Amino acid sequence: MADTAHSLHLNSPDSGADEKTNRRRALVGGIAGYFVDQFDIYLPVIVLAPAMSYFVPSDLDAGTATIIAAFVFTATLIGRPVGAAIFGVIADRTGRRKATIIAIAGIAVTTLLIGLLPGHASVGLWGIALLILLRLVDGIFLGGEYTAAIPLAMEWTPKRRRGLASGLITMTSPGALCLISALTLLLLQIFPAGTPDSPYSVWGWRIPFIIGAALAAGFLVYFVRHVPESEAWENSEPAAKRVSPLRQLFTGSNRRSLAQVFVLMTGVWIALNISASVLPGLTSTVAGLTPTQLTIAIIIASGVSTVTYPVAGLVSQRIGRRPFYIGVGLLVAIVGGGATALLAGAREPGFGLAVLLLTIAFAVGILAFGPIAAYMTERFPAALRSTGYGIGYSLALVIPAFYAYYLVGLGDLFGPTYASAILMALGGLLITVGAVFGPETRDVDMGAPAPSRQ
Repeated sequence: MADTAHSLHLNSPDSGADEKTNRRRALVGGIAGYFVDQFDIYLPVIVLAPAMSYFVPSDLDAGTATIIAAFVFTATLIGRPVGAAIFGVIADRTGRRKATIIAIAGIAVTTLLIGLLPGHASVGLWGIALLILLRLVDGIFLGGEYTAAIPLAMEWTPKRRRGLASGLITMTSPGALCLISALTLLLLQIFPAGTPDSPYSVWGWRIPFIIGAALAAGFLVYFVRHVPESEAWENSEPAAKRVSPLRQLFTGSNRRSLAQVFVLMTGVWIALNISASVLPGLTSTVAGLTPTQLTIAIIIASGVSTVTYPVAGLVSQRIGRRPFYIGVGLLVAIVGGGATALLAGAREPGFGLAVLLLTIAFAVGILAFGPIAAYMTERFPAALRSTGYGIGYSLALVIPAFYAYYLVGLGDLFGPTYASAILMALGGLLITVGAVFGPETRDVDMGAPAPSRQ
C-alpha cells in the first residue's frame, strides 16, 4: 500500500498549474465523480428491473423474487456506510486524491464484472449470489468515491462559490436518473424483454453496465492526470493526521456535529426514499400508467429536478445554509407532503395532472441535496472532513432504509392512502429540526476548525 501511495504521488498533476486551473480541475473531478457514482447507483434499480428473470428461476413465486430484487439494491446501501468509514480514514490520513483514485478504480472493475455475469440458466443461483456480492463491494467503493472526491472539490472552491459548486456536483444525481431512464427506455424499444431468454434479459441490460464501467475508467484517467491534492488537507497539522479520524469524530464537539447532521440527513433520506422509491409506483397505480408512460414521467420529474439543484445552491449561498435548510424542510413537509397527498387521493387523473403532481413532489422532496456537498464538508475540520462527511452522509441511510415498514404502520394508523404524504412531511420536519440545531456554515474557512452551535 505504501508503494502504491508513493506511485500515486509521483503521478500527480503538474504542480506548476495555477490556482484557478487547479480549482476548475477539482470541481470537474467532483462533478464527474458524483455523476459516475449516481449512474452506478441507479443501474440495478432501473436497468435490471426488466431483466431479473435472467438471474432467478422462472418458477420462483413473485414475493420471493421481489425480496431477492430488493437485496440487490440493499446490498449497495449496506456497502456505502462501510466504504465511507474505510475511505474516509484513508482520505483524512493519506490524502483525498489517493482515496478517490482507489475507490473509482474499484467502481470500474466491479461494474464491469457485473456486466459480464452469467445467469440462472448457466450457473443456477450462483448468478444472483454473485450479483448481490458484487453490488455490496461496489457499494463500498461508491461510498469511498463521494467521501473523498467531494471534500477535495469543496476545499478547492472559494467560499463565495461553494453553494453553486455543490449544486453543480449534486445535480448529476437526478441527471443520471434521467439519463439511465431514457437509455433503458430506448433499449427496451429495440430489444424485447420479459422472458429469461429474451434479448434484453440475456444481454441488453449489460450495455448500461459496460457504459458505467467505461465512464468510471474515463474519470479515473482524468483524475490521475489532472486533479491535484487538496491544499487544505496538505496544510493541516501533521499531528492531527496521526490521530484516528473515527476516534475524533465520536468525541467532543465533533460528536455533536455528527449527531446534528445525522438528524438532518435522516430527514433528507426519508424524503428521497418517498420521492424516488414510492412516488413513481404511486403515480403508476393512481393514473394507470403503462411502463413506457411511467418512464417518461420519471424522465420529466428528474429533468426538472436537475435544474433546481444549482438554483438551490445559489440560494443557500445568498441567505445562508442554516436558513436554507430550515426553509426547505418546511417546504418538503408542506408542499412535498401536500403534492404527495393530492396525488395519492386523486381519482383517475389524466397523464398531465399525474406527471405535474409527481414532478412537484419529486423536485421538492429531493431539493435539500442541492447545497448538501457544501454544507456537510463545512461542518467538519480538515483533519477529519472526509470521515465526517462520509459517515454523516451515509450512516443516516440506515433508519430511512426501512421506510416500507413505516408506511405500513402509518397506513394502519391513518389509512394507507396518505401514509406516504405523512412520511414525506416527517422527513421535512427532521430537516428543519436538524438545521435549527446546527450552525451557519456559509463563511467557514475550509482550513480552520468547523463551527459549533452555541
